[in-house]
Amino acid sequence: MNVRPDVRSTPWRAARVLAARDLHLALRRPGEWLLPLGFFLVVTTLFPLSLNPELSRLRDVAAGALWVAALLSSLLALELLFRDDSQDGSLEQLAICGQPFAWLLSAKAAVHWLLTGLPLVLVAPLAAIALGAPYASLPGVLVALALGSVSLSLIGAVGAGLTFGLRRGGALLAMIVLPLAVPVLIFGARATELAIKGEVATAPLYLLGAMAVLAATLAPLAAAAAVRVSLE
Repeated sequence: MNVRPDVRSTPWRAARVLAARDLHLALRRPGEWLLPLGFFLVVTTLFPLSLNPELSRLRDVAAGALWVAALLSSLLALELLFRDDSQDGSLEQLAICGQPFAWLLSAKAAVHWLLTGLPLVLVAPLAAIALGAPYASLPGVLVALALGSVSLSLIGAVGAGLTFGLRRGGALLAMIVLPLAVPVLIFGARATELAIKGEVATAPLYLLGAMAVLAATLAPLAAAAAVRVSLE
């Protein structure tokens, strides 16, 4: 029997509905998504306490401290990305619903960034100031973390797709994601360091933007393939 496609069920509308659903569920359990933000603040706060309080010393480690804390914080919430949907069967339904699966997973990765990456970007100025960064460097720090956090969420979606069906898959997830995130960490820390020093950070920011575009193009396809393999 021929079935006329529902014009309302476009990929854009399906992605919006899925994103709104994930946001609604996440807001009902704020503790799970506030944990990465708290971890980021605690780690960046401990650095000034454990080092010489001289601003020159703090500035030397500020870029590395911010990016290591951001990377580890993003890992904390990756296990939640597909966990609930895999347990209640929603992920299988998404895979066979007829909509582009990679597009739907892009929506889920976008929600992950909104809940974990965006809050880190918004509180990064406070952490940067605590580490001795001058106020003039804050725009560069924000841009670098915004671009890098997008890549981290998309790369993390691939690792989460490979490990969501495994018991205690957190360690394996970290082993998969961390090597892939090294280029983001390197160029993000470099851009942040140049911004703190008051130098031009255009080159590493362009590279971060290129990696974000590349991740947005390839990571959803890789995540969709990984999830399909895990569902079999």
